[in-house]
Amino acid sequence: MKTQQVTAPVRSPQTRPGFGRKAKAYFALTKPRVIELLLVTTLPTMIFAQGGFPPFGLILATMIGGAFAAGSAGAFNCYFDRDIDKVMHRTENRPLVTGELTPREALIFSWVLGIGAIAILWFGANPLTGLLGVAAIFLYVVLYTLVLKRRTSQNIVWGGAAGCMPVLIAWAAVTNSVEWPAVVLFLVIFLWTPPHYWPLSMKYSEDYVAASVPMLGAIAGARVVSVQVVLYAWAMVACSLLLIPAGAGWVYSVAALAGGAWFIRESHRLYSLARQGELSNRAAMKVFHGSISYLTVLFLALAIDPFVGSAVLG
Repeated sequence: MKTQQVTAPVRSPQTRPGFGRKAKAYFALTKPRVIELLLVTTLPTMIFAQGGFPPFGLILATMIGGAFAAGSAGAFNCYFDRDIDKVMHRTENRPLVTGELTPREALIFSWVLGIGAIAILWFGANPLTGLLGVAAIFLYVVLYTLVLKRRTSQNIVWGGAAGCMPVLIAWAAVTNSVEWPAVVLFLVIFLWTPPHYWPLSMKYSEDYVAASVPMLGAIAGARVVSVQVVLYAWAMVACSLLLIPAGAGWVYSVAALAGGAWFIRESHRLYSLARQGELSNRAAMKVFHGSISYLTVLFLALAIDPFVGSAVLG
């Protein structure tokens, strides 16, 4: 689906922001809530790969480097999407819209964070980790933001691969390789992203329509979207169980089964409400927030697993 780019002027602040306000604006540019979610998957993956706690210096380098990489990608996204951020109520308070930061400042900041991230991952962990950091930034900035977001309703599916990269980075930091368990975790997050984000886009559908962004939750009916959420939820849970033959223990296995069953139930409830024409924003956001809880519990169990018992399948 071809869309036209939205053009909107950036508001200029009435007064020059002070240092504290400027620092807060730079911090907001990194999309800290997204960084938090990405880091939730990083440390547990490192612990599982190590079979215990990795060296503290390695944890620090990977977490800081990963946060910088995600922050850089988020800042680049705000730079390139500043025209549509102006139109959408959900993003109208971002620093480039309010004028607290200039596009030039944002662009320089994005490059500095990105270069810093790669250096930290490369020298603090290993070159493979640094290269995966480059891939993560490229996927989010180029594939998602510049290529897919304004052109296809499948933007979040393929562009969401960037959000899966922290588990590969974490695994490579510990093992200097990318092995099957890391691939499984990558696929879990890849399949998790659509049922996580599409309910949110259903709530803000008017924003996406106004900004000419063809997000599936905005351009398709609730019934179509809810069917997709159900299908992805089933695929995600099935994929999460593949980690059991790959060495997961009882804690992870129970969390994957119980948490997966709960999320599938919530997804089917979303579909049932959509089919009856009774789907509300509140119900959609329950699935959105529930997806975050599911992923947090799953990776918390992954972190506990090496310290409790042995692998389920030996």
